Amino acid sequence: MARLQHFGWFFARGFGPQGWGRPYWEWGYDWRRPELYQQAARELDQAGLDILVIEDAISLGTDETLDLRIRSAYGGPKHDPLLLAPYLFAATQNIGIAPTVNAGATPPYLAARQAATLQHLSSDRFGMNVVTDVKSARHFGLEELAHDAAYDRAEEWISVVRRLWHSWDDGALVQDAAGSRFADASRVRPFQHEGEYFRVAGPLNAIPFEHGDPVIVSPGGSPRGLGFAGANSDVQLAVASLDTEKVRAYRASVHAAALEKGRSPADIKVLFAFTPEIVDSGDEADRVVAASLHPDDATLRATLAKQSSDLETDLENLPLDRPLDPAVFGQHVSQGSIGSLLGGLDIATATLREIATKKARKGRITERAGWVGTADEIADFIEQQGEDADNDGFLFWGDLHPVGVHQILDRLVPVLRRRGILRTEFGGGGLHGNLRDF
Repeated sequence: MARLQHFGWFFARGFGPQGWGRPYWEWGYDWRRPELYQQAARELDQAGLDILVIEDAISLGTDETLDLRIRSAYGGPKHDPLLLAPYLFAATQNIGIAPTVNAGATPPYLAARQAATLQHLSSDRFGMNVVTDVKSARHFGLEELAHDAAYDRAEEWISVVRRLWHSWDDGALVQDAAGSRFADASRVRPFQHEGEYFRVAGPLNAIPFEHGDPVIVSPGGSPRGLGFAGANSDVQLAVASLDTEKVRAYRASVHAAALEKGRSPADIKVLFAFTPEIVDSGDEADRVVAASLHPDDATLRATLAKQSSDLETDLENLPLDRPLDPAVFGQHVSQGSIGSLLGGLDIATATLREIATKKARKGRITERAGWVGTADEIADFIEQQGEDADNDGFLFWGDLHPVGVHQILDRLVPVLRRRGILRTEFGGGGLHGNLRDF
């Protein structure tokens, strides 16, 4: 019998214009209002998903990339996902919510206090997707850091945040009404942190947690990103691969990083994000794939528009029939992101047309060539990754829009549940409980 896996949703556009560029934009939901997101989150909760991770970018990028970021609403506008979280908690019962928090832009004391508040308000269902974005530094009067230095800062940041969370010892909260004593100050520990990037005084004026700290989520496949995950994360995110050996190797690298930091591999759930395209039959899957094999220039430019926004690098105006010069990518663009764009092609020889064509083409999941398949075929892939790669689970990647949610989940949830892959009940204990139920 198949084993249970963990599932979540990666809210990829962030708190921005949900559905823009898709037919379901015409449903007329107002992306600025909470009802759209509450309706979608309720469906995820009902489906048995463990976690909703909300992407965010607090900058529209450089002046040069402003147009490509907002023209198609890929990179902006975006509102603050932290402020959306309480509305989602109010609409759900079990699913954890993990908005993105920028470890460079949000001061440690403020981040610790906000997270503590949301952890209590949500009955311990709060998480933080911790990122090290450096391109937003100019908005805060901060110095832009190199990739590895940004991770150094994030390491210091999370250590201070945790120290603040634990500045109240066990027993500090007395709540003795008869003795008129709410808390014991001798069990609350002031401290002064003087680090390379932060100067912070504790203690925090928020009380301890019932079911553990907020869950820490992290992306990133670079050595420094994996090192951060090994030391700090409860959930590590990655882009899904159709190659079982690559899944196994990535999981092994995360586990090795955890062991190096004195943690158990079981402390980290590795979740792979993908967007299945679910169709009714094999014949329909063949038609969808065939229609994508020879994309026209307009399709290629649309493909490059999304990649340009994601990479904060203007690819749309580059010649299609020349190789891509690596110098177009700034230092803020990770090698993992560039590798994802290339899809195995050689950057020294592949033309931009070849790169975009490979991105635009679709493939059958039965052939491990793409993400198109019936619900049973998608479930076969998920089950196989659990059995052959010992995979922890997946995040479905898309807008947080009711139509988009139903396009993926309507046919897939019943199949996964019948096979015993997707949970039918929660054990309690907040988001940590979700992750430790199995």
